[in-house]
Amino acid sequence: MHDKHGLLSSPISSVLLKMTLPMTLGMLSVLMFNLVDTYFISLLGTQALAAISYTFPVAFSVNCITMGIGIGLSTCIGRSLGQNKLSDAARLTTHGLLLALLLVMLASLTGILTIDSLFTLLGAPETMLPVINEYMRIWYVAVPFLVIPMAGSSAIRATGDTSSPAKMMIISGLINGILDPLLIFGYGPFPELAIQGAAIASGISWVFALLGTGYILWFREHLLSRVQPGQIIADWKKILRIGTPAALSNAMTPLSGAILMRLISQHGTAAVAAYGAAQRVESILILVLVSLTSVLTPFMSQNLGADNPQRSFAGLFLSIRFAIVFQLLIFIMMVPLSVPLSGIFSQEAQVRELLWHYLLFVPFSYGFQGILMMIVSALNALHRSVYAFSWSFLRLFVFILPCAWIGSQIYQIEGLFLGIAAGNIIGGTAGYFQALSLRKHYPVTQAVPELKR
Repeated sequence: MHDKHGLLSSPISSVLLKMTLPMTLGMLSVLMFNLVDTYFISLLGTQALAAISYTFPVAFSVNCITMGIGIGLSTCIGRSLGQNKLSDAARLTTHGLLLALLLVMLASLTGILTIDSLFTLLGAPETMLPVINEYMRIWYVAVPFLVIPMAGSSAIRATGDTSSPAKMMIISGLINGILDPLLIFGYGPFPELAIQGAAIASGISWVFALLGTGYILWFREHLLSRVQPGQIIADWKKILRIGTPAALSNAMTPLSGAILMRLISQHGTAAVAAYGAAQRVESILILVLVSLTSVLTPFMSQNLGADNPQRSFAGLFLSIRFAIVFQLLIFIMMVPLSVPLSGIFSQEAQVRELLWHYLLFVPFSYGFQGILMMIVSALNALHRSVYAFSWSFLRLFVFILPCAWIGSQIYQIEGLFLGIAAGNIIGGTAGYFQALSLRKHYPVTQAVPELKR
């Protein structure tokens, strides 16, 4: 039985810990390097920084394709590895990477041809279009180099190895951070390329990540094979069956965020500034949960593939308990830290006060938010991707947004913050009952239906 990383046999808590820690460090490094990237671009002036801000939703939309394919790949490969079908896993990886590459290249070509019209639609003023063009023309050409590292890392994580993808993230981020000032400002022998330099630095770092990921997939994990035309369409359908709802789930996050921002903007500029700062703090506070959610899918997939649903669900419920306890500790820690943290992000008294209120109210509910995140991962592992999408939709558009709106009607912006917390708690409670229902349908004495011959 193929179990190099112990997903099928090692103690569940140690396996999940071993997988989550490197993932957390890798994601933290990405956050830090993104801040460094933004800092260097900000030195070019407000127009350059604003131009980059306009590119974020477009970049996120293109990356959603790869993230969706990555989730579909991780789930399908995990099943194959759990069933000890190594050749199937290699074939799925090869076909999945090819699919992601083709889709992103198509999106890039469309993007290059529609830069002016798309960014005008997004609200960019005509004076900013030349700067956006300088950045996005290079970004669109370079982004296919990001596809293999992103989707390939999902395939590597499906084996249980989260350390190697994390190292790739850190090395790629370091390369980007080093090249940014050299290419933006033209230090030493390097040309001064301004905002184009930032795009080129990203592209070069992605090439290094591609080389590293390709080496691991080919030489160490043996997860690449020849393209098999007779099976490529069937494999693409299998991956897209999970990947498409997953990509749509990712795309819903900025959509719900835009609606929430519109609600918050009705309460003034200070409320918008406080919420924007709160999001930066929140991205760090829930980082461990995001990492654990990512590793839960391959863990459950491999064990379901090995016809061991009991171990799979034991991992799910252990993750749920950890989410509640860990985030409660984070909340307790945030109570005394909320005041000094608020002072770091703004000198304006009203913004500091609103940020302080957010950090007092909302972090209490992160553990419940974590339950829903785990449910989505579990449903993807179970190949019930439409249900996973449904729960993502429910979390954002049925629990959080309505509760935030009701709270704002009752108690202004503080009520809106309380509404976000209430939405997380209601959704998490509902998600827990969904987890119990899932486990009931996969008892230990019964093989997973999809795995029956």
